[in-house]
Amino acid sequence: MNLYKLLKESQKPEIYTPGTSVMWTDEHISKKLLEIHLNPDLDLASRRESTINKTVKWIDSVAGEKNLDILDLGCGPGLYSKRFAKSGHKVTGIDFSKNSIDYAIKENISDGLDVNYRHGNYLELDENEKYNPVILIFTDLGVLLPDERELLLSKIYKSLKPGGIFIFDVINDKNINSKVSPKNWEVSDNGFWRNSPYMTLSNSFIYLEEKVILFQHLIHQEECNLETYRFWTHFFSHADLDSMLNEHEFYEREYFENVLPGYDMWSGDNVTFCVAKKRS
Repeated sequence: MNLYKLLKESQKPEIYTPGTSVMWTDEHISKKLLEIHLNPDLDLASRRESTINKTVKWIDSVAGEKNLDILDLGCGPGLYSKRFAKSGHKVTGIDFSKNSIDYAIKENISDGLDVNYRHGNYLELDENEKYNPVILIFTDLGVLLPDERELLLSKIYKSLKPGGIFIFDVINDKNINSKVSPKNWEVSDNGFWRNSPYMTLSNSFIYLEEKVILFQHLIHQEECNLETYRFWTHFFSHADLDSMLNEHEFYEREYFENVLPGYDMWSGDNVTFCVAKKRS
């Protein structure tokens, strides 16, 4: 192990410095993520089943119409999409994880549903006035870099039917400092990050001016290069969201902090749901 390199890489980086590895396309990690997605009692890769059911019911009440054309961005293994389809809506789901999409397609067939699942990067979305609503759930908007976020918002606006709504959630800026995780390390012979022995050094760093926390994981295996996974999490006030959505001409916005039950600092009133409307 090169301790000097480990020490250097474990320091706070300049904001938005990329990691060396991507979690979503790693074969081992994506399988582990799918297992976590499908655990009905966890709020990790997805929210727990009871919370998903509550959220779907709330979205249906906000949308207020039957037979909608729903676009579910970052749909994962279809936990929301299949519920909307069972309610009679037409649903398209897009996700970056092939494992998740493959699972969703199999479930689609076994449940006799007709969800259009697509494997791909939703930043490459290119459709015109086709959907209402577009949903982006489990705070995905907040993990995008600013340029990616701006690109996605422009594409979502274009894809919405006139008068259509965009429904999404973010972590709000309440008590940001309490959301920083302490440094920790672990050694495993077969765990989340690898299926052979490895060491993980995890840490987080706050960038208060930008309202960003970096969650960083350094993975070391014997005779392998040190790999770095970086996850940037942004926090928003209502004013932050107003400014961002104004830039993309969403002319009506409503904010809700009472959608989710409260289990910890990442749920309950720490999460803001937004309904933003495109002009008719």
